[in-house]
Parts: sequence; C-alpha cells; structure tokens
Amino acid sequence: MNDQQQGWAIVVHGGVGASMDYQDGCEHAARRALERLDEGAEAVDAAVSAVVCMEEDGRFNAGKGAALSLDGATVEMDASIMDTRGRLGAVACVRNVKNPVLLARSVADTPHCMLAGEGCERLARALGLSAHPGPGARQLEDHRKMLQALSGAMPAMPGVGNREFARFWNYNTPLDLPLGAACDTVGAVVRDSEGHFGVAGSTGGSAPSLLGRVGDTPIVGAGFYAGPAGAVAATGIGEQIIRHLLARTVYQWLADGVPLQQALQRGVDLVDRKFALGLIAVSRLEAGSCSNRPMPHAAMSER
Repeated sequence: MNDQQQGWAIVVHGGVGASMDYQDGCEHAARRALERLDEGAEAVDAAVSAVVCMEEDGRFNAGKGAALSLDGATVEMDASIMDTRGRLGAVACVRNVKNPVLLARSVADTPHCMLAGEGCERLARALGLSAHPGPGARQLEDHRKMLQALSGAMPAMPGVGNREFARFWNYNTPLDLPLGAACDTVGAVVRDSEGHFGVAGSTGGSAPSLLGRVGDTPIVGAGFYAGPAGAVAATGIGEQIIRHLLARTVYQWLADGVPLQQALQRGVDLVDRKFALGLIAVSRLEAGSCSNRPMPHAAMSER
C-alpha cells in the first residue's frame, strides 16, 4: 500500500427507496465483508459476501426476497461482480438460483463475462449452487399491491404509463389487473488493504416489468464499475442508469481527481429527481454514498 492509499473500506446499500428499517441488514452485510477481509479475502470476494448476506435476508429485492414478475409466478434476477485484478462476471434473467451473485462470481472464472437465461441455471446446477426457495408472503403481498397500482391512474413506475405494460405484455398467462414500484438493488464496494477494489451487486429486478427485462445491475459501466481509481455501484431505475452509463461516468470523475462525495452528488444530479437514484463508491482515499431518496446503507473503514 503506497502513501496515497488509505486502508480498507467497505460501503454497502440495500436499495434506494427501500425501508430504512433494513439498515440493520446493511450493517450485518458490512460486518460480514470485514470478516472476509480479516480472513485474507480479496476485495471482490468480501463484496460478494456482503451481497450474499442481503440476498439471504429476505427483505431486500434480491435473492430470497426478489420481486415477483407481473405474471405473479416468475422470478428473474440479475447480478454482477468486478475488480481491479481483471475479474468481471454478470448474469441476467436468472431463475431458480438462491444466490445470483455467487453465480456471477463463478462466471468471472469462465471464458465469458456474462451469461443469461437458461444457461445461468444450467451452470448453477453444474456448480452445485442452491435453488431459489420461491416467493414468500412479502413478495406475494407486494405483487398484489403492484397489480392494484397498475389498475389505477398513478404510474406504478415513474415516467411510464400503466397501460404500456398491457400493450407490450409478453407472458404466457393473460394480464389480470383486479406501493410504489420495486426497483431496489443491493450492492457493495470494497477497498482492501492492498489497494485493490471490488464491487458486487444483485437485484430481483423492477416491478412492474415485461418478461426478460434486464436492468442496470449486470451492465458493466451502468450499474457497476471498478478500476484502479475505485469502485462504484448504482441503484434505482435501471433504464435511467443505463442511459448515463452512470457507474463508469462517476468512476471517471474519481479518476480525474474529483472528491468522492462531489462525484456522487454530481452523478445523482444527472438524473431527473422524479426517478429514485442512489450511488455508493470507494476511492483511494475516500468512501461514501449519495441518494435522492432514503437508502439503507452502511460504511466501515480502517481508522
């Protein structure tokens, strides 16, 4: 570690707009990441461990708690990892996998950077990863409320008319319409004591959404990025994050020497405030978060 590099740092988030009651889940995830660093794990694997904690929590829109798709039966998830040692792995439209972030970490060891759909599940089975337990009572209730919102006049997803989902419906079952849309992602960024950076993220996707929708979480440079200057993770409406390649944009500001908090605020300000948005990042000297809505998160660093 050189003179221009601080010690380890960890920042995790539980999704912009998620309940602040989930703060304890973020704190638990951050502690797990620190435990992994203390065990000698590299930055990316510490970040993955933090995300696994949130996937298994059940309250976050990831892993066990992933949101139901519009048909009320399908769960599609995305996840990603990246670090400064050249590792890059992402999965999209994952079904029946308990911890998509572990699958994304495994993809980084294959000849590829991203897998999608059926290939994800086949790889997960080959690797012995656990199957998804299926939706619980919370997801079923959230789905009921989301359908109720779609049948009303207020947009269930900011900036998108409710009728658009019926217009482009692409599920096998018919749309049967009888509080806010789920768009929360979980993520972690880590700087280890050797000065390497890692980022990991996982999401149950956006609700409402069409079948096969892929958000920003598995798109390198959009929902996540890591390089020699730091690591960045985004959360919010994926379609807005992708349009700005937000994580890479913020990363470049960090690389150019912009103070971390200023870079994060600038990134949040790029997107119209009507869209929920949050960012977390670590750089060589700093660590922090910024959002335009409440966002459960936790940060730890070496003093």
